[in-house]
Amino acid sequence: MKMITTLIQPSKLEEVKKALFEAEVHKMTVTSALGCGQQKGYTETFRGVKSEINLLNKIRIDIAVNEDFVEPTVEAIIRAARTGKIGDGKIFITELTECIRIRTGERGRDAIG
Repeated sequence: MKMITTLIQPSKLEEVKKALFEAEVHKMTVTSALGCGQQKGYTETFRGVKSEINLLNKIRIDIAVNEDFVEPTVEAIIRAARTGKIGDGKIFITELTECIRIRTGERGRDAIG
């Protein structure tokens, strides 16, 4: 079992969700996040006052998958989120040691579904 965490541009959320559904990945957690990377933010002027905006809006998606869904999930995210510009995002894949479905008590592969 793996936990796939991805950070993407907010404008790409609908495309990524559609690509994941096409890859038969339907379970995910979506969170708004702030972050910075190579983009390093930008400078904005409001009423004559310059402000440096270095934390940009991102969307974080967490998806727990069984081994056979890792590559289809990653490929779907890349296909839908890539623009070729700095700030497209990142994908992190970590080992998931245990998963328990609270409703039924199922564990492991069966709990992820």
